[in-house]
Parts: sequence; C-alpha cells; structure tokens
Amino acid sequence: MKKYVLLASCFFILCISLRSQSLFIPLDSCFMSFDSNRLVFPKGNTLSTFFRKLDKLFFEGEGNVNIMHIGGSHVQAGVFSHTIRMNLLSVYPTLTGNRGLVFPFSAAKTNNPFNYKTTYSGKWKAYRNVNREIPFPLGLNGMLVVSQDEEASITISMRNTNGQAFDFDRIWLLGYTDSNNVKPILHTAIGVNEGIYDSLSKSYVYDLPSYIDSFVVTFSKRDSVWEPFYLRGFILENQLPGISYHSVGVNGASVPSYLKCELFENDLSFIKPDLCIFAIGINDASGDTFDTVVFKQNYDALIQRILKVSPDCEFVFMSNNDSYKRHRRRYYNNTNGILAEQAFMQLAEKYHAGFWNLFRIMGGPESMKNWETNGYAQRDKVHFTTQGYKLLGDLFFNALIDAYLTYLKDNHIDYGHK
Repeated sequence: MKKYVLLASCFFILCISLRSQSLFIPLDSCFMSFDSNRLVFPKGNTLSTFFRKLDKLFFEGEGNVNIMHIGGSHVQAGVFSHTIRMNLLSVYPTLTGNRGLVFPFSAAKTNNPFNYKTTYSGKWKAYRNVNREIPFPLGLNGMLVVSQDEEASITISMRNTNGQAFDFDRIWLLGYTDSNNVKPILHTAIGVNEGIYDSLSKSYVYDLPSYIDSFVVTFSKRDSVWEPFYLRGFILENQLPGISYHSVGVNGASVPSYLKCELFENDLSFIKPDLCIFAIGINDASGDTFDTVVFKQNYDALIQRILKVSPDCEFVFMSNNDSYKRHRRRYYNNTNGILAEQAFMQLAEKYHAGFWNLFRIMGGPESMKNWETNGYAQRDKVHFTTQGYKLLGDLFFNALIDAYLTYLKDNHIDYGHK
C-alpha cells in the first residue's frame, strides 16, 4: 500500500510539475523578469497549513480548499483570478470546483467577469465600498444592489470554460429586507424554491435535488407593503471535495474601502478561507503622497477581521504593478510603486506570509510601457489587457505551484533520490 501511495504521489508531482511548465508564456519575454517569479517567504513559512489541506484533497480526495482573492479592478475584471482558478483545477483530472462568490454586476451597471453571465429586470440602485456615502451595510463583496420594484429579478448563468463546468446544488443568497416582508423566490429548470431564511446571517439558503448551472430570482411580498430588498451577492456550492476560488473585486477599491463593509465578517463566515491572496494597493498608492505607515495599519485592521473568522487562514501579498499617472495629457511614472513594494514585504514578514513581487516581475520602475508595447497592458498604463491578465494568472500559478513542490519535497517525497 505504501508503495502504491508513493508511486501515485510521484506521478502526481510529475503531473503538476509538467503542468506548471506548459502554461502560456510569451516567446519574446525580454520585457519581464522570470527570475523574480517566485513566492518569497521573509520568515521562512511556506504556507504549510494551506498546503497540508491541498495534500488532503489531492492525495486522499477529502476536504474543500477555500481561496479568496481580494482586490480592485484587476480582480473585478475576472480574467486574472479565473486563470488561476482554472490552472488549479487542471492540476488533478477529477478535481471539482465550487464557483463560490458571485455578484449581479449588471444590476450595478458595471463590468461583469466573463466566466458567468448576469442579467436583471426592474429598477436597481447600486452602492459600492468606494462611495463616500454608504447608507446601507455592505458585505464581503463590497457592493450592494437594492430594489423596491415588483418587476425586479436577477439571472445568473455559468459559462463553461475549457470544458470545466461549475454546476451547483446549493445556493446562498446574501440579502434581506428590514422586516422580512419581501421574499426572494428561486426559479430553476427543476422547479421553484422559496429557500430558508437565517436572520442572524441575513441570508437565504436553497438546497436543490440535482445540479444546475443557472437560475432566476424574483421577489414576492407577504402583504401590501413592498419593502426594499438588499442583495449582497450569492455563493454557489456543489458540496463535493474540491477547490473553491472566491474572487472579490471592486473597481477603484483600496484597503479602507473594505474596512467600510459592516457585514464583511458575516459574509466571510460562509467561506472561511484557507488562503487569502491580497491584491489591494494600487489605488492606495495612486495619489501624490503615499503614507506606508497608514497603509500597513489599514492592512493590519483588515487582516484581524479575517483572522477573527478564519484563525488558520494564511496569506499571500501581491505587490502593486508598475503604473503611471496622467497629468495634462502626459504620463508620469508612479514612484510610489517602490514604497508599496517595501510595505508589502514588511507585511509578509509580520504575518509569516508569502510575497509575490509583481513589481519586479514586470521589470521594476517604468516597465509598464514595455508591457503596453508588447500588448499586455492598456493605454492607461495602469490596467492590463486580457492577454496580460492571463499571463499574470499563469505566472502566479507557476510561483504558487513551485512553492508547493518545494513543500512536498521537503516534507513528503524527495523525488530527486531513489
């Protein structure tokens, strides 16, 4: 039996090693620094708790590994995080994935991730954690849509990506009314479901008899009064062992933006992440001045809120990308990138976390122009193209898998020796 496990383990290590080498990497890559593409651990921690959960899943087929990727527009766009998601799910042939947290971005009149579709009817008003005035509590998503329209509805449809379906048989609807007078009704291909309301978490749960990949939510009232319904998003689950990769992104969001979210911990309790990938910082460092002390204090506050819900959660910090500021039709390099890089390294050291130095991978100061020239960055010199985000996803996956292979070698199998 031990021999079989050893052979299976060696085969698995070979598979993920080959997988990490077969991703999309541009042939003309002189505009970037591949040598910098690794996870750095200033305190020597190798995400061992998170990797042990991956072991349990990969080698024993047990457990659900929850990853949360939180940031701003780089994450809301969906390409970056979904590339990482799909790479992780492709490591093991039979690995399933929960789609996890989704939001009806169309009802908020903003860009929707490409890997699922949302439509709506009726009148909805949106609130974001980047707004100065937020009259209602926001949750983990950092967004809220509100409707008092009898014709209101929300439709969510998964899109099959490279043969990977994200079917689900349980839906958590994160939303409520002030007096529970208006109720969300779930419509699917297998019937109508009224769900069960939990007043403590301000959410509804719908358990389904079989798997689906789309649904419609309408609303019904209990009496003559039609109250506003506050919708914070959905969590889609299939209740099978696998990886759940939750993307949390709001265009323009900074660390203080998420500190505004009163129901952050409430919604996070549904996920309880094993790994949190921080990609917040580009908007914090976009001004003329950047106070790294305040920046790190804000991160301290956010991390404590996460640890309160998920004490064993481990962290990876992504540095800011190189970027430019525009003034009077001219672009100037944002020199705060170096300050942010140093702050992220210090945070990684403090929390025994991993650090992925995108700033140096890109090539350091003023490297964004080279990425733009090669078609991987947009003309605003802040955001990336679709190909650029795919490249970032592949690079981060490579760095994460390399760290995992090192962990396996150091703790399980020294596959370099017979």
